[in-house]
Amino acid sequence: MNKIILMVALLGSSNLFAQTQSDSLLIKQIPAIQKTIEKQKQEIDGLTSKVNSQQTTINQQRNSINGLNGKAVTLENTVDSLSSLIETNRSNINTIADDLGTKIQETGQQAETRISELGGDVEKNRLYWIIATLVTLLLGALMYLFLGKRIKSSQTDIETQIRNTKKSLEEESLKLDNKLIDVLETQLKVQQEESKSQPITTNDKADHSLALKVADEIVRMQKNISRMDADIKGLKPLEKGIERIQANFAANGYEMVNLLNNEYDERMNIDVINFVEDDTLESGKKIISKIIKPQVNFNGILIQRAQVEVSQN
Repeated sequence: MNKIILMVALLGSSNLFAQTQSDSLLIKQIPAIQKTIEKQKQEIDGLTSKVNSQQTTINQQRNSINGLNGKAVTLENTVDSLSSLIETNRSNINTIADDLGTKIQETGQQAETRISELGGDVEKNRLYWIIATLVTLLLGALMYLFLGKRIKSSQTDIETQIRNTKKSLEEESLKLDNKLIDVLETQLKVQQEESKSQPITTNDKADHSLALKVADEIVRMQKNISRMDADIKGLKPLEKGIERIQANFAANGYEMVNLLNNEYDERMNIDVINFVEDDTLESGKKIISKIIKPQVNFNGILIQRAQVEVSQN
């Protein structure tokens, strides 16, 4: 019995010793356990924060999805409305097309009927128009022939009258010029008689006014003669008179230098009144084409410079 009690006591004391050692070990491990627990708590807090953030994101996405679902429903309703409207329009278009087809067919039939009715009238009117046109053309041709002969006859008469009038004027002009030639010859003879009775030794003292006037008149007469026909009455007597005056000029020391149709040189001692363009001349060529005042020399000395018109290209 005592042995049993002793064994029980030994077992109790060993258990107590073991429990004491175990408690001391647990006390030593408490700070480490607390640190582990604190660390795990921090990790749990972090995970909780992340879960909350993800929950917020999920909520936002859920709200966005709900909004999109609402828009999708609205768009679906709109599409349904448009589909209904399109269907209605298609039905209306088909109805209108059928009506138009019927009206077009009716209009075509009416037009064909009217065209058929007008065809006969057009044929009749065309025949009438052809007849009227032919009659008009015939009358026009007859009037053209009649008036053409009258106009041609009148034109011939007018041209004849113009030629006759021009010829008469030229003949009168020649008569006057012939009389002027006689007067000039008389004046020159009187001046010659005076010069013989009062001889002049120098050009400065001589009076050349009459000679210069005669020279100007000769140039004018020669210009008029160049425009007249050779068969004009009175032309030859005038040419003979001009030759006599020129011979008288030469006998008294006067000379009329003929510059007409000569090539112009800028060094010439003449006055150019006008330059005229003439495409018929060679390029760069200048010709004295008109004498306004002649060049007159007395005893080889210039007493009047020529005034001319020059044609150039």
